[in-house]
Amino acid sequence: MTRQAKIDKLLKLYELPIEELMDISSKVTKENFENKVEFCSIISAKTGQCEENCKYCSQSSHNKAKIEVHPLLPIEEVKKAALSSKENGATRFCIVTSGRVPSGEDFKKIIEMIKEVRNVEGLHSCCSLGILDEDQVRQIKEAGVERYNHNINTSSSHHGEICTTHNFQDRVNTVKLVQKYGIEACTGVIIGMGETREQRAQMAFELAELNPVSVPINFLNPIDGTPLQNTEDNINEEEILRTICIFRIALPKALLRYAGGRMTRFSESYQKLGIEAGINALLVGNYLTTTGSTPQEDMELVEGMGLSLVKN
Repeated sequence: MTRQAKIDKLLKLYELPIEELMDISSKVTKENFENKVEFCSIISAKTGQCEENCKYCSQSSHNKAKIEVHPLLPIEEVKKAALSSKENGATRFCIVTSGRVPSGEDFKKIIEMIKEVRNVEGLHSCCSLGILDEDQVRQIKEAGVERYNHNINTSSSHHGEICTTHNFQDRVNTVKLVQKYGIEACTGVIIGMGETREQRAQMAFELAELNPVSVPINFLNPIDGTPLQNTEDNINEEEILRTICIFRIALPKALLRYAGGRMTRFSESYQKLGIEAGINALLVGNYLTTTGSTPQEDMELVEGMGLSLVKN
């Protein structure tokens, strides 16, 4: 089957009645996973002044969003946040920095941060540091990183509309590089950035080609001062739910993770339907420059649906 034929097959599934589509995707989930949900948490260890021009991002120096910019945090502050995330039920903690790639001195400090997180019993060490080279990937692996977040963000055909300072293949190459060193890929998307339904099906297919362990699904939260601040996207809650179903069918063995934007674009009733359709991981607490739900609210959501948390 050709690439386009596979995408067309996903598009046909999109058109099914929502109940039928959810039935298919929930069966796929049950065939591959137990009734458990993984919690993870992140910290923005360095915020703002990014040289990349991603149109959705408040941290880009090309955009005019008003955010609190700060250099790399002290190691002790990151360790404190990691311990707090564990107390809130997270089994993974991700160190995130803005920018294409950390500077030499920052990278040395980040390696020490990774080691501190690795040493927290019951907490897995993850990071998201941009487009790393092979030597940097080797170093984070040796320091204890088990999973690396690097999203494709959108489809290859839509990427040029969102960012021009790097290309889609740059992102793919980074994902393949971390996988080469035995680090799990956490690779997802942002939906609602003006892409078509076919491009969302293309995202699912392109993610499946990369075979990530975890797929964060972000919903665009238009931020004042960014080029997408006035985005009027025709994606509604049902279309988001359909997309979750399609991602589950295309990625049967990947964790599908609620990430940024779900509190602004997805009502609680639809969040529950998304979990029924295939979501089995949550990013809990606040995001990079926006607020999310509290860990307690997410715990109540999960337990109210008869699910339990993944424990180490």
